[in-house]
Amino acid sequence: MWNKNIETFIGCESSFEEAEIVLFGAPFDSTTSYRPGTRFASRTMRAESFGLETYSPYQDKDLTGIHVFDGGDLELPFGNTERALNEIREAAQEIVDADKIPCMIGGEHLVTLGAVKAVFEKYPDLHVIHFDAHTDLRDDYLGESLSHATVIRRIWDLVGDHKIFQFGIRSGDRTEFNWAKEHTDLHKFNFEGLEQAVEACKGHPVYFTIDLDVMDPSAFPGTGTPEAGGVTFLELLTAIGKVGKLDIVGMDVNELSPIYDQSGASTAVACKVLRELLLAVNK
Repeated sequence: MWNKNIETFIGCESSFEEAEIVLFGAPFDSTTSYRPGTRFASRTMRAESFGLETYSPYQDKDLTGIHVFDGGDLELPFGNTERALNEIREAAQEIVDADKIPCMIGGEHLVTLGAVKAVFEKYPDLHVIHFDAHTDLRDDYLGESLSHATVIRRIWDLVGDHKIFQFGIRSGDRTEFNWAKEHTDLHKFNFEGLEQAVEACKGHPVYFTIDLDVMDPSAFPGTGTPEAGGVTFLELLTAIGKVGKLDIVGMDVNELSPIYDQSGASTAVACKVLRELLLAVNK
């Protein structure tokens, strides 16, 4: 399945066989509750990534010094959510079975569920670290159990209590916040408590999911559901560095909707976040 992609994210040009991390896009936004457009994120990020350097002065590391394969975008069926999630799961399963780390570019946040299912099958003690503006803990949204508003609740269905650590959360229904008190480790507004969460996750396989709307819209307006009061770009990079020290077995960045920021600044931010994530997780 994994053929070399013609257009790659900058510096991600290794073969599948030699790669430690496999990058792929999941251009799906069929359950978006407010403004669609995240399906365009992965291809836009690839094109715009060449405005970056492969070198990170933040970490003193370079993408040319690690092995990342970019497999391109999955061809997902819009309008059939379950089938799309199954195809994401199957793609991630191939990567995990090859003892590599899947790194997915969404797409709306629901795509995370497909990848987590594949990773959880191999690592049943999976822990999840979740950066987001939104709780994503509804049991259903407008009667649908599969939605980007329910994705973390569906992941909880798999991993169970006290294995999900949520940061930056500043939006959700009251019942979601109350439910989280009993079932997840939820931290409102910022990354306070991240060091303790990292300590709790040591020795366990970890899936790391970043909804880019965790950032304040002043730094990242190009998203479907912007929420004022988020973290800064540098705060996010610092947090990624802390989480990257763990045993990351799967990861994603999602919810860039480039059409809502015609300046291209949000796409540039997303590209740099992805670069820093790849470098932080690589051992």
